[in-house]
Amino acid sequence: MSARVLGGLDEHQREAVTALRGPVAVLAGAGTGKTRVITHRIAHGVDTGAYSPGRVMAVTFTAKAAGEMRGRLRALGVEGVAARTFHAAALAQLNFFWPTLAGDTAPSIVDNKVRLLAHAADGVGISPDVATLRDVASEIEWRKVSMLSIEDYALARPDGIGRLNADRVVALQRAYEKLKDERRQLDFEDVLLACAGMLEAEPKVSKAVREQYRHFTVDEFQDVSPLQNRLLELWLGDRRDLCVVGDASQTIYSFAGADARFLLEFDKRYEDARVVRLETNYRSDAAILDVANELMRGRPGALRLTAADSVGASAPPPDTETPATPLPTVTAYDDDRAEARAVAARIAAQINEGIDPRHIAVLYRAHSQSAELIAALSDVGIAASVLGGRRFFDLPEVRQGIMALRGASVAPLEGGFIETVRDVLRSVGLTDDPPQAGGALRDAWEARAALLRLAQEAPAGTTLRAFTDELAARAKTHDEPALRTVTLATLHAAKGLEWDHVHLVGIAEGLLPISYATTFEQVDEERRLAYVGITRAGRTLSLTWSRGGRERQPSRFLREIGSGSLRAVDGSARSGGGNRRAGSPSGSGVSRGAAPRR
Repeated sequence: MSARVLGGLDEHQREAVTALRGPVAVLAGAGTGKTRVITHRIAHGVDTGAYSPGRVMAVTFTAKAAGEMRGRLRALGVEGVAARTFHAAALAQLNFFWPTLAGDTAPSIVDNKVRLLAHAADGVGISPDVATLRDVASEIEWRKVSMLSIEDYALARPDGIGRLNADRVVALQRAYEKLKDERRQLDFEDVLLACAGMLEAEPKVSKAVREQYRHFTVDEFQDVSPLQNRLLELWLGDRRDLCVVGDASQTIYSFAGADARFLLEFDKRYEDARVVRLETNYRSDAAILDVANELMRGRPGALRLTAADSVGASAPPPDTETPATPLPTVTAYDDDRAEARAVAARIAAQINEGIDPRHIAVLYRAHSQSAELIAALSDVGIAASVLGGRRFFDLPEVRQGIMALRGASVAPLEGGFIETVRDVLRSVGLTDDPPQAGGALRDAWEARAALLRLAQEAPAGTTLRAFTDELAARAKTHDEPALRTVTLATLHAAKGLEWDHVHLVGIAEGLLPISYATTFEQVDEERRLAYVGITRAGRTLSLTWSRGGRERQPSRFLREIGSGSLRAVDGSARSGGGNRRAGSPSGSGVSRGAAPRR
């Protein structure tokens, strides 16, 4: 066994890594090292000769995750593995086989579904607003990944959308499909449908694909849709060399067709499946995991997370700058502005204590909650970045900086590497001192400063040309640096990320769970969203909510977590004052009476 690959793994990680023949299901809780397990398993298979790299496909859900997987495999000395998203893999197969099958290039991809829907709406004489068109686009996506015809969709979703009744929604979808076919285009979901159809209809194609790829690994398997699962089945054929990795408690895309049953029932489909549970968390303090475990207690597929240091596992060294709080806190405020200002004040205090802003995040359910927080942080001079905005390497100041650096790389260096990078970035606008927080100038400064930090973190002996080549490679794989700012993100956008210090705001009925979550299944999805937010935190976690002018009630999730895992803080007191146990008559809204569970 290779010490390079197997060294440093805990008992359960090693079990998963050495299970080289499928079917294998790795139930990996938050922070348990699932990406490490996936890449080390593939590397171990290559090292032992069980796998040929070119015959391995590792499938994930985002281009960034696929890029990270390729990078980790390279670091382990493994090249040639197809680490791709479902869509990238399907599109590559379509582009390769289509000319042979159809005698022409594959159709182009729709770049804007809403715009095409607007043109289709004009064709049938209706004028829905943009918001309605976006909802119709989402319905089209759900219909296709659920593998429903338009007729089946009409039966499953008999209600209209906005001012469009059900008949008009169906008419608009038919017009959209007709217009798309006339323009010889495929949308994002059609790529999967067309690839699946090609594999089903063309034995030569399916044989070629199955000969090419013998070993499959699928990350985030709780998020697969019926269509993605069908495509996976077609890739596999009658083979069983499949490893799936996922966590049912992090299923947060059911509205988009994700179905955790494919993960939860994996051992029923494959009766001889090997199931490995990863429950040792290397990210979070035990007190934070207690909150997460209480929230998910009794839910299907929930894993019981244990802090690494409590089981003697090899955990990363703690952040010595900030001692962990005894318990995560929960605080109520009178209104949203008071909540935002208090969170900003607490973040300012954390930064003054020496915590790097990159290690702090504020998470919330809906984008609309960010405006008050951005204003409050700006008022106290703290720069913030909203996750999900423009990609780092697409920012104009970053593109300008890289072009200037590449231009400088062809001339002899007059100084050292770092000094040259600094001088070049100064020539395009970097200053020694940042502008005031809040605004485009500060955002541009943070982006240029991030380029300089990348140079400062480069290995000794790096040349300017090698540095610019590395920047180009990172841009291609979406391997983006963290700006030295506090991160603001929705709970959906935060999935897969982590910070030492997390402020989870808006834990109130109507916000989390959100107001339109009315069924048991919808509320359960909101609970999983809260779980994702909680498990992003490593060292400290604060939960806050506002009464919204006495109109809101605390989230039912706070009651489910209960007083044993949270410390209530008086929102009217300054930071550090008025502490009391959750569940006291403080108006914090945290009491032990749990909400009904199915």
